[in-house]
Amino acid sequence: MPTKAFFVLRLNDHILYLKKIEKTLAGTGDFQGTDCQNCKLGQWLYGEGPAEVASMNHPEAQALFDSLFEPHKQFHQVSHEAIAKAKAGDTDGARAAATQMYVLSNTISQKLLALDKF
Repeated sequence: MPTKAFFVLRLNDHILYLKKIEKTLAGTGDFQGTDCQNCKLGQWLYGEGPAEVASMNHPEAQALFDSLFEPHKQFHQVSHEAIAKAKAGDTDGARAAATQMYVLSNTISQKLLALDKF
């Protein structure tokens, strides 16, 4: 069973990843991102996460956990899109994709914080 603040640690993993993407978009980094299964959060989601959440034996927590997958996958897709558009000089397209990325990041963050309350 996850310990208190466990999900906040997963949130920290996500925020650190986001910061790397932000640096690349700002032109001060060269991080190109990963697919949704290879970042630290994704490794947990697709690895030990399901068993850890199941051990909580709480249907609402399970549903909340299950609802993380799609926004997390979309987050990776739009962050790659933002980087590609920025590289191509499409400032408006990069900005639009980054806006979507932040909306999805907020969704992921809120879900992880909600999980931490169980």
